[in-house]
Amino acid sequence: MKTLVQKFGGSSLSSLEGREEAIGQIRSAIEEGYAVCVVVSAMGRQGQPYATDTLLTWMNEHGSALEAKDLDLLLHCGEVISATTLASMLNQKQIPTTVFTGGQAGIITNREFGNAQIQKVEPDRLRQALQDYKVVVVTGFQGRTLEWEITTLGRGGSDTTATALGVALQAERVDIFTDVSGVMTADPQIVEEAQQLEMVTYTEIANMAYQGAKVIHPRAVELAMQGNIPIRIRSTFTNGLGTLVTHRSELERGKGVAERLITGIAHISNITQIKVYAKEGQYDLQLSVFKAMAEHEISVDFINVNPIGVAYTVRDAYTEKAVHILREMGYEPKVIPRCAKVSLIGAGMAGVPGVMAQITEALNEKDIQILQCADSHTTIWVLVKNDDTNRALRALHHKFNLHKVSN
Repeated sequence: MKTLVQKFGGSSLSSLEGREEAIGQIRSAIEEGYAVCVVVSAMGRQGQPYATDTLLTWMNEHGSALEAKDLDLLLHCGEVISATTLASMLNQKQIPTTVFTGGQAGIITNREFGNAQIQKVEPDRLRQALQDYKVVVVTGFQGRTLEWEITTLGRGGSDTTATALGVALQAERVDIFTDVSGVMTADPQIVEEAQQLEMVTYTEIANMAYQGAKVIHPRAVELAMQGNIPIRIRSTFTNGLGTLVTHRSELERGKGVAERLITGIAHISNITQIKVYAKEGQYDLQLSVFKAMAEHEISVDFINVNPIGVAYTVRDAYTEKAVHILREMGYEPKVIPRCAKVSLIGAGMAGVPGVMAQITEALNEKDIQILQCADSHTTIWVLVKNDDTNRALRALHHKFNLHKVSN
């Protein structure tokens, strides 16, 4: 059975027009001979009646006193409404359809309510339904425990549902439908020259997602990579093929894609740089600082360690708390709030000399100060001030000729 998984996000399903477009995409897949497993998010975003954030706000306004497992019972309702609505419309158009919850589709999770991890997928019932119906609509963002308690998978959970089912069903592909046409070389709202990418690697798209690009949840990409299931990130509202996510070996068979140095640029704003220096004769600074941050549930990032001190970042919202903790420990940290982490991502940069020199040159030409930097085989990060973020993105995008990207 040739199977395709299609996932539709809340922005695609929030209006009648969007749902009609989604049905058009489903119909096209059926006409191509696929059995179609459709994964849906809750309809809309914060403020719209069935969105997950709206349900959270509702409960916060009414006591906010539910146990985590009972809150998951509420939060799964948005996807149930979305799935049954879409299924009704499909049946009305003579496209035989049935609805499964995530648990009915075989998604078994641990008991970490609110952010459950998938333990296994038992797809036999779903596979049988795909033989009986043209379409099975599955609620995203949720699963069940072995005791049949409903769980939710946390942010990006519908993406994770889609790729987990894609792997379990050995689907030909997972299509992630959104309100954008594909993955861009940078945020097009900031960089007008940003281009759509035809193909990227699993590692590149996961890094872009981790570093601020809101295209797909990285946990979903990791599942697809482990199962070797290609992903396409596409628009619900056009017939374009979008961006294919696959292994690097597949890209190397393409049109010179392997030769590109940088694939894309992502950024995260509103973070604070904190520097702490060791006292005379102190050798446990790193341990004491990071242990204190962990004990107070402050997530740290962008870590640089040297014999005389440490530098790291926290979200601006945690700056005051972090500084207070450090001062109570007897340190006087140096703090630069309102910074941005700019990430240059590309599988082609591994082992290539001169990339950092080009980054430095591009930012120096625009009088943009680099506050901190780090690198891995496929990513280089630089920390700049928030006010310099947009100019930095444009300068780096142009420096590496991403406006001329060739797929």
